[in-house]
Amino acid sequence: MKLRSIQYVLQQSFRGIWRNKGMSVASISSVAASLTILGLIMILILNMSHLAGLAQSQFDSVQAFLVDDLEPADIEVLGKQIADISGVAYVQYESKEAALANMKERWGQQGYLLDTLEENPLPNSYIVHVGHISESDHVVEQLNSFTEIDEVKYYRDIIDNLIRAAELIRSVGLLVIVTLVFITIFIISNTIKLTINARKREINIMKYVGATNWFVRWPFMIEGTLLGFIGACIALILVYFGYHTVFDMVTTRFFVIFSAYLLTVQEMMSRTVMMFIVLGAGVGALGSIISLRRYLEV
Repeated sequence: MKLRSIQYVLQQSFRGIWRNKGMSVASISSVAASLTILGLIMILILNMSHLAGLAQSQFDSVQAFLVDDLEPADIEVLGKQIADISGVAYVQYESKEAALANMKERWGQQGYLLDTLEENPLPNSYIVHVGHISESDHVVEQLNSFTEIDEVKYYRDIIDNLIRAAELIRSVGLLVIVTLVFITIFIISNTIKLTINARKREINIMKYVGATNWFVRWPFMIEGTLLGFIGACIALILVYFGYHTVFDMVTTRFFVIFSAYLLTVQEMMSRTVMMFIVLGAGVGALGSIISLRRYLEV
């Protein structure tokens, strides 16, 4: 396609968007709403998958949090008693200082937020590695019998619940997204239809003087793609600032411990940006194609 033809196609595409401002705004809003809802669902699914992955990495271990103010000698004796439990492969001691340092490392660039804590809220603990997953229940039962242990964290039930919840959210979210996508395609299709009707005489003249079918179609294709792309960009902005706000709220001093289990804003956006752009532009292009097949006999 020649440079002059490309310029003409782009000019007609933007002119079509401006000519039907009301329907264009409706199309962009529809794409933005659909992808924003998709973003919310993706945030839930990705964070739950991330949390399940963290738990899964410790599935062969049990973490026993110790009561406060245990003497070092008592901690050492307790470690030996735990190591003697049937089914325990080996035991690792993690002091509260080491636990806080590990959390800072996991947070990466957000680790500085932990420096605002007035005191270390994390307890000392033993990480108990079991020889086989089938022995985990027995090990947990034995650990709960020690008075020096305040809490035993075991991840199997958490993982099962997370997987079930993620599957439910995925199923419901997919139904909602498919419905919204169909509505969006319908609106974009009608937007293109209005543009075609407004330019019907011009299109007939173009065909009469020898314009090819694709030369006529390209402005409408690009118009629909642009509508979808703009809607996707708006959705990305909404999702970014929304997630950024929630993440900042979670990482305040009151909820700072919980944010270790959330994906950072950068990680979340890196997984959604390209998907949003492709989906937005794709939905817009599909709406144009449907409208062209129905209403443009060229």
